[in-house]
Amino acid sequence: MVRKSVLIMGAAGRDFHNFNVFYRDKEEYNVVAFTATQIPNIEGRIYPPELAGKLYPNGIKIYEEADLVKLIKELNVNEVVFSYSDVTFNYVMTKAAIVNAAGASFRMLGAEETMVKSTKPVISIIAVRTGAGKSQTSRKVVEVLRKAGKRVVAIRHPMPYGDLNAQKVQRFGTLADLDKHKCTIEEREEYEPHVVAGGVIYAGVDYEAILREAEKEADVIIWDGGNNDIPFYKSDLIFTVADPHRPGNEMNYYPGNTALRIADVVILNKVDSATPENIKTVRENTISVNPSALIIDAASPIRVENEDLIKGKRVLVVEDGPTLTHGEMAYGAAMIAARKFGASEIVDPRPYTVASISATYKKYPKIGILLPAMGYGDEQMKDLEDTINNTDCDSVLIGTPIDLGKLLKINKPATRVSYDLLEIGENTVETVLKSKGLI
Repeated sequence: MVRKSVLIMGAAGRDFHNFNVFYRDKEEYNVVAFTATQIPNIEGRIYPPELAGKLYPNGIKIYEEADLVKLIKELNVNEVVFSYSDVTFNYVMTKAAIVNAAGASFRMLGAEETMVKSTKPVISIIAVRTGAGKSQTSRKVVEVLRKAGKRVVAIRHPMPYGDLNAQKVQRFGTLADLDKHKCTIEEREEYEPHVVAGGVIYAGVDYEAILREAEKEADVIIWDGGNNDIPFYKSDLIFTVADPHRPGNEMNYYPGNTALRIADVVILNKVDSATPENIKTVRENTISVNPSALIIDAASPIRVENEDLIKGKRVLVVEDGPTLTHGEMAYGAAMIAARKFGASEIVDPRPYTVASISATYKKYPKIGILLPAMGYGDEQMKDLEDTINNTDCDSVLIGTPIDLGKLLKINKPATRVSYDLLEIGENTVETVLKSKGLI
């Protein structure tokens, strides 16, 4: 039998999952390479043989996506599988054109081919874009379920940026677990809020193995999605978060538009800070592609620890990294807080950046005067710390979901912005869960 030669385009997440559940044990396919993008320093690794299975005794090498055309030719690739998210339709089809022109077929695996079935009820929380408000929605769903007496375990979309073997199945039940697994800032932003609230969250590389472990201690599984990816698990209920700060994105981003179409419930978030026109646009777009979905209007009101560090101050605004980079948000919770509480000036950090933070601005110039809390490893966390400490400002306003002050030695006063989901109207997370018999 001649095996079909396959290359998987990814970003250290969906790519590994697609391989594990669809390609790993199929002798008719030969996955010759992964490519990597979006996340710094993930190329040049090996997807290890212990995870790759018996057909891949040497593992599978991970290359830079920039080498895609060369790899197609050198490795005689027949099929390229697109396996990452939060990109425009035009971006995806441009990649398809590049692949086709190089002589290979282009494929995107569907939901049914890649979803694993659980023995427990699964509630998925996904979004149309990074930064739409998925995290606070997940926290809200978990809170309502716990109040109803359910044992809830969350499973987070993958962020395996370290030793892949060690990260096969990760369980976070205490803050010490975050240190044990050497979590990056990006990982901590997603895991820590669950742990601080008294919950358990799993993540890693092998999502069927992760699911089987989580089922042992759960009545209900929460899929806490990432980027705007579709769930890895067959779901009994899907919440999709839409963002009127980026109206129209729900219709032309991949796979965010898929996430909108498969939703049972659409959380129309940020209605307190978006314009009526933009809210109307997102509502109408939602109804046009998914008329059966229930729409919940919601806000994400902000609060700060110390307003005195904002009012009349020259403030450095630090926002969630991925939200500003491939999420393309022009502002986040910290910028809203800076305006609301009367900052005299938003200080531009770009004259003070170093190393990888400077490179981030070069790659994503639209970030502007905000500072993305990039932290994909110790070296980049040190670069972030140096950038903050170099910046000439009165105070630092931090809009990430975690306390950066515990990870970085910041040499000036700092305060945090936090936010939770607040439903507006009769339809709420609780009424939906009751109507579905989940509480």
